[in-house]
Amino acid sequence: MFCNSWIQQKIAKAYIIPIVALLALAACSPGNDEKGKKKESTSGIPMPETFNTTPIRFINPGYELSLPAELEPNEEVSVYAKLPGFVQHLYVDRGDRVRKGQLLAILEAPEIEQKYMSNKSSGQKVYNDYLFARQNYERLAEASKTSGAVAAIELERAKSAMESTKAAYEASTSETEQTAQIQKYLRITAPFDGIITARNVSLGALAGTSSGMPLFLIEQKKKLRLTVSIPEKHASAVREGMTATFTISSQPGKIFKTKLSRSSGLLNQQNRSLVVEFDVDNASGDLQGRDYAQVTLQLKRKDPTYWIPVKSLLNTQSGVFVLTFNNQEIKRIPVKEGVRLDSLLEVFGNFGKNDNIVLKPSEEIKEGKYN
Repeated sequence: MFCNSWIQQKIAKAYIIPIVALLALAACSPGNDEKGKKKESTSGIPMPETFNTTPIRFINPGYELSLPAELEPNEEVSVYAKLPGFVQHLYVDRGDRVRKGQLLAILEAPEIEQKYMSNKSSGQKVYNDYLFARQNYERLAEASKTSGAVAAIELERAKSAMESTKAAYEASTSETEQTAQIQKYLRITAPFDGIITARNVSLGALAGTSSGMPLFLIEQKKKLRLTVSIPEKHASAVREGMTATFTISSQPGKIFKTKLSRSSGLLNQQNRSLVVEFDVDNASGDLQGRDYAQVTLQLKRKDPTYWIPVKSLLNTQSGVFVLTFNNQEIKRIPVKEGVRLDSLLEVFGNFGKNDNIVLKPSEEIKEGKYN
């Protein structure tokens, strides 16, 4: 009897122990854990230990921008001969300073002179005809005061002849003046005060042909133009009267100052830049012109913009973003970069003035509400 009871106890233990083990495994199974997580996710993303944030800055600071530029003469012109002719006299050479209207060269064109003399002679003949017709009309008009002395038709004929010769005389005079004006083109003069920087003809050479070669190149050095192309993202920071400094490689260590004179007002369609010009006084002749310059501009936006710490920018394969953390919610804002100023970066995006920016963003930080 005792033996049977002992055997029954052993059998009960053999069944109970595996059942307890199975229940324990079921309690630790992944399915139950996932249900717990799903239940937890309905109330928001678990909050990490902390998000380091900083308020976004809505400011309008001034900043410097360094760009290459060209230093060009204020005025420059290639002097051509309007009429073909042989160079009879040369009065200037390369490097000569000239005044406006100063005679530079004289061309010789015999056919122009002959035409002028011919027109002048023809004009004199037409003038004599006009004088005769006028005197004839005046005599007939005086005689017609006596009744029946001159027929009315004769008086009208004389008046018509006088007016006809007068018109011919005026046309001849106009043609003579035109030829005289053409003769003036044989005298080459300076269009403004400047320096002869090139002379491309010699005495006896035929000028004014279809070769396209100018006789002289004249440039003005007393005032120079500093031309700068400002990239599109800085164009709105250009303001009237802004100052600039520049240096040139031929005079290292020397800094020149200038002020904005004019702007194109529209972006260049090819390189998407705004062309501005600064007038540079060069009465002293310190600058030779045609130099490449390095310009430092003092720029400032017309209105405040948003700025963040440089390290708050998130660069990903899908774009550039900034993470905001407001009211326990993370949002990923796509942005375009603007100006970098020391440790600050200008950004353009859908921000508010009270936004807080995550200082050290990463792709692991997910958007959404946090517990």
